[in-house]
Amino acid sequence: RDLCETPSNWRATGTLAGLFCEQGLPGLSGIDTRALTRHLREAGTMRGCLSTVSQNADELVDKARMSPRMVGLALADVVTCVEPYWWGAAGPVATEPAADRDKPLVVVCDFGVKYNILRRLSAEGFRVRVVPARTSGAEVLALEPDGVLLSNGPGDPEPLDFAIETARVVSRQVPTFGICLGHQLLGLAFGARTRKLKFGHRGANHPVIDRRNGVVEVTSQNHGFTVDGDSLTPGEFELTHWSGNDGTLEGMVHRSLPVLACQYHPEASPGPHDSRPWFRAFA
Repeated sequence: RDLCETPSNWRATGTLAGLFCEQGLPGLSGIDTRALTRHLREAGTMRGCLSTVSQNADELVDKARMSPRMVGLALADVVTCVEPYWWGAAGPVATEPAADRDKPLVVVCDFGVKYNILRRLSAEGFRVRVVPARTSGAEVLALEPDGVLLSNGPGDPEPLDFAIETARVVSRQVPTFGICLGHQLLGLAFGARTRKLKFGHRGANHPVIDRRNGVVEVTSQNHGFTVDGDSLTPGEFELTHWSGNDGTLEGMVHRSLPVLACQYHPEASPGPHDSRPWFRAFA
């Protein structure tokens, strides 16, 4: 609730407010954060508005209400790469690294990919080609990949018809791995439904239970939608991983195709390495 205006630590060189102003970051103080938390726990995830100028409270509420709802919001086109690129030792490169030419090829469909996913694929011995979100399944297969990764990304998966179709095409032809949004796209491609969570999963230290062996992973998560496991064709997937907090589906493996999907972020390191077996399984 209270912002410290007079830091007393002997190492302090300024105030928190001063640092935020210097970096152009918003901050909030003077509110009952516990009351806000209780409100959100009752009402669910809500849109909000922070203002740095004095305005009427009703005007700010109206401004928040005018912001777009997450349901039905397609954002992959906003965050994807514009042109394809290769992943090199130091990051994105225009030409294929010569040292990688004998390695198996993974094509990554970029719906908002995190670079650490590309680093983990490289660490598993792949050469990595990243393509824009609207690359069709036929175009992906024309690259003759050994596997395809459907990346994470923001927004509602259901409006992404082009991505669902790509997931449907590639998953019947080559080993396919979906992470976060990619997990949801695979669910939709195999006939499942997705729904918005009342409370999104955000941050680290989310427990996920692998029901095959009882192992609990400490995971990093950042999603507001989930695949409804009951809407999948019975027996087609083994539903392997479940949230220890709210019991929602967190991972699944197809029983006859080399297709696997993870709702959380196995490239992150809260465990620190609990979830890396997903990449080994894909390899």
